[in-house]
Amino acid sequence: MQPTLHSTDNMPDLSPAELQRYARHLAMPEFGTEGQRKLKAARVLCIGAGGLGSPITMYLAAAGVGCLGLVDPDVVEVSNLQRQLLFGQSAIGRPKLEAARERLLDINPHLKVETYAERFTGANAMRIAANYDVIIDGTDNFPTRYLSNDVAVWLKKPNVYGSILRFEGQVGVFAPHLGAPCYRCMSPQPPKPGLVPSCAEGGVLGVLPGIIGTMQALEAIKLITGIGQPLLGKLLHVDTLSLRFRTFTLRRDPECPVCSDHPTITEPIDYEGFCGITPAPTVPTISVQNLHQLRLRGDPHFLLDVREPDEYNTARIQGSQHIPLAQIAARSVEIPRDVPVYVHCKLGGRSAKAVATLQALGYANVTNVAGGITAWSETIDASVPRY
Repeated sequence: MQPTLHSTDNMPDLSPAELQRYARHLAMPEFGTEGQRKLKAARVLCIGAGGLGSPITMYLAAAGVGCLGLVDPDVVEVSNLQRQLLFGQSAIGRPKLEAARERLLDINPHLKVETYAERFTGANAMRIAANYDVIIDGTDNFPTRYLSNDVAVWLKKPNVYGSILRFEGQVGVFAPHLGAPCYRCMSPQPPKPGLVPSCAEGGVLGVLPGIIGTMQALEAIKLITGIGQPLLGKLLHVDTLSLRFRTFTLRRDPECPVCSDHPTITEPIDYEGFCGITPAPTVPTISVQNLHQLRLRGDPHFLLDVREPDEYNTARIQGSQHIPLAQIAARSVEIPRDVPVYVHCKLGGRSAKAVATLQALGYANVTNVAGGITAWSETIDASVPRY
């Protein structure tokens, strides 16, 4: 049995309707009325209402957590529906938090939902997180992961971490005040920009966030109620293709800049700068609007698409030539050197790598297309499918 986040004093009582709703919880002697009352008293903040945030919030709502806070500034897009089960077809174009509130209250009308339709930033993070018992990271970007970690350390809140990409995911609980390491102990420095693709760039199997998100919800429930053994000091890795689960032991870093005895970071920093999100561009870039204009003028050029074959078969810009990123060096002979070369992918990440590769091979006039084929479809040619 683990220590709980609340004492058993002054726990809220359960109404007759709640006793009926949570009957399967109350039937378990390890959980019972006391565990359910602790859930009702708990306040949980979920950063992100997307792939991970959907199962996290739906299962916590159903379980009887008294108050859920949600942070997300986005609107629902059709590409969300493959994995974000908080939303259906009718929610497309609506603010995520507006649709999420309706869905969660339909799951459990006894729930209180607090929403923050804004980015979680260094300017607002402490204010938003201060009044919650548990922080759950449901995001897919490194700046927010480091920020949520640091805020959790400073506020002495457990941080339930989850990450997903393609077919693999991870779950852990970071809580130095409970003797466990923090996220920075595991990852002192973020990966170099472009090394780890986002879910939008690299893709994600639709059921994977359901698996990882429900595990994050489970860890939150264990922390709140004191049942079982949370993943404190542990990182669980899930490979869905082999259905292999591996648990790694994590240790606190005695020189961690945030959670050590002598921290060097005691307030929010420039997280985007720290993660290399906003450095000066390292490769030449062109907007889709300017690319469109030079194509309309008939300026000589070579438009190179470096996405995977399935992506190219799904959507393409007329007149583009296809060479997947992994084959650029081996097939560079197919790319002319006597005309400007413009390189695109889905969003701009892979094409930037291709530009750097071609520059290293001696190409003097090669440029990355900002926003890739997605930006082209959104602003130039809506007949090009978005995916």
